[in-house]
Amino acid sequence: MTQITPTGLTRRSSLAGVLLALCASSCAWAGSYEDFFTAIKRDDYRTVNVLLRRGFDPNTLDSQGRHGLFLALKEPSPNVAAVLIDWPKTEVETRTAQDESPLMIAALTGQYDLAVRLIDHGADVNKPGWAPLHYAATKSQLNLIQLLLERHAYIDAESPNGTTPLMMAAHYGSDETVHLLLDEGADPTLRNKLKLSAIDFAQQAQRPATAEIIAAAIRARNGARW
Repeated sequence: MTQITPTGLTRRSSLAGVLLALCASSCAWAGSYEDFFTAIKRDDYRTVNVLLRRGFDPNTLDSQGRHGLFLALKEPSPNVAAVLIDWPKTEVETRTAQDESPLMIAALTGQYDLAVRLIDHGADVNKPGWAPLHYAATKSQLNLIQLLLERHAYIDAESPNGTTPLMMAAHYGSDETVHLLLDEGADPTLRNKLKLSAIDFAQQAQRPATAEIIAAAIRARNGARW
């Protein structure tokens, strides 16, 4: 007959306790993970706040590799976004697989107050490639354009193919946006890597009046040199 010594029992009990603790910890994390992303979708900032205070990592990615702050701005869930931005451990300058940052989404959707918060917490207004200013210009978010420029965004920022915010505004934005960018010093003579200018962008969108606004700015610019 095999006898189990008290020492063996102690070792087995200890191992079982460790395994039980690990299982409980894993289950708790899984529950927190689901609670976190559900709370983001519902703009349930109270739950998010509780989870953060319990030690949940605010930089946890969802199953598609997206940051919680990005999702909060995308929903939008402004209360959760504000909590995450203000949480000291949150990385505000993150990227999706498509190279989009939280500030780009705030600029695109006109979330001015959250954009201010993001910039104050270190979000990059001059992110390389597609920049927040491109996104603000595309959707004619005039107050976001002004904010970004006040925070030293480069007005002629170039996308990977050399497209500028003015070109995006000429194709997708309002004439007021085009006027604003021109008044702030955007260069109407630039061309992207496809050799297209802001006038070309306006013409492709069948916006002759917009093309004329840009052409007038070029004429005034050339006249000012003489």
